[in-house]
Amino acid sequence: MTPSRDIGLYIHIPFCRQRCHFCAFYLEIGRAERMGAFHSALTQEIDLYRQQDLFGGRPLQSIYFGGGTPTALPANQLVALLELIRATWATSATAEVTVEAHPSTVTGEDLAALAEAGFNRISFGAESMDDNDFAPIGRPGTVQDTETAVATARAAGFTNINLDLMYGLPGQSREAWTQTLQSLLTLDPSHVSCYALTIEEGTRLAQDIARNLMVKPDDSLQIDMESAAETLLTDAGFIRYEISNYAKPGTACRHNLLYWTDHDYLGLGPSAQSYVDSVRFGNIADLTAYMDMLDTQRLPVAERTILSATERQRDALVFGLRLLRGVPLATADGAEQLHRVTDLVAKGLLESDSDRVRLTPLGQRFADTVAGELF
Repeated sequence: MTPSRDIGLYIHIPFCRQRCHFCAFYLEIGRAERMGAFHSALTQEIDLYRQQDLFGGRPLQSIYFGGGTPTALPANQLVALLELIRATWATSATAEVTVEAHPSTVTGEDLAALAEAGFNRISFGAESMDDNDFAPIGRPGTVQDTETAVATARAAGFTNINLDLMYGLPGQSREAWTQTLQSLLTLDPSHVSCYALTIEEGTRLAQDIARNLMVKPDDSLQIDMESAAETLLTDAGFIRYEISNYAKPGTACRHNLLYWTDHDYLGLGPSAQSYVDSVRFGNIADLTAYMDMLDTQRLPVAERTILSATERQRDALVFGLRLLRGVPLATADGAEQLHRVTDLVAKGLLESDSDRVRLTPLGQRFADTVAGELF
C-alpha cells in the first residue's frame, strides 16, 4: 500500500422507480422488501471490509452514493448508512459526501435530513430543461420537478449542486439544447455534467432504433452541441476540467477525480467496481446473489485483477487523459507507449509539450478512440 494515495468510497444503490429507455446500469425497480434486504446486506459488506482493514488507516476523502437512484431508498436509511460508514472508517473533516437524486424522489424533509446528516453535495439527473425531451427517453417527471428540487436543496443547506444533462436526444435541435443550457444556468448550479446520448446494447432505446421507431443520434450534431455547451458554460464562469464536466472554481467532483488521477476507491453494492492497492475488482451484478453471498459471510466479488506496473501506468495514462489538463508526459513511459502517444499526436488527437500530454479538441470528441489506441 502507498500511504500517500487518497481513497474514496462508492456505494451503488441499485433501485429506481422505473428504468429510463437509455439506461444500461444494473438496477431493479424499487420495492420496499428488496430495499430493506439490500440495506441489511450492505451493512454486512461494510462489516466484512472493516475486518480486513483495507484502508490501512487512510481517511476517506470522498463518499459517493450513486445508482440507480439512491434517493429511492428512504432518507433515514441513507442517513443510517452514512453514520455507519463514518463509524467504520476514518473520514476527512473536509470529505465530499455526494448523493445522486432524481428530482421527483426527494422532499424538503428528505433533503433537510440528508444535509443535517453530513451530505454536502447533491447531483440531480435533470437530463433536459424541456419537457418534450422526456417521453422519447422514458424519463419520468418534469422540468418543474428539477426547478423545485434545486430550490428545496438549496433551502435545506446544500451549496454544492450538480445537474446532469444529456444532449443529442431524439428530436432535439441545437437551438433546443442551447435553450436547455440557458434555462439550467438560471438555477445557478455549482457543477454541470453534459453527456452525449449513447445507445447501449439491450436498452429500450436501442430496440426502438432497431425497429425504426426512433432515429439514432447524429454524431455531427452532437459535436456541435458539445461546442455550444463549452462556449455557454465557460462564458458563465464554469471551468471545463474533464471531457463531460464543468465546475465553478473549487467545486470539481473530488470523487471522480480519484478515478482520473490514479487514486484508490472501494465500491460497495451489486455491480460496484473498486481499485485498491493496484488491484481492480468488481462485485457481482445480481442483487439476489449479492445478498446470498453476504449472508454466508463472503464478499460478493465476482472478478479480481492484480495490475502489473506496466498496466498501472497504462491505466493512469488512459484515465488521466480525460482531464483537460492532461497528464505528465512521464506517465507515457516505455517505448511502446511513447510510440502510441507519438502516433496519436501525429493524428491530431493528442498534443504534448515538455511537461504534459493532453487531448486536443479533436481528441476530446474521440476520447474512446484514443483510449482504445492506448490500450
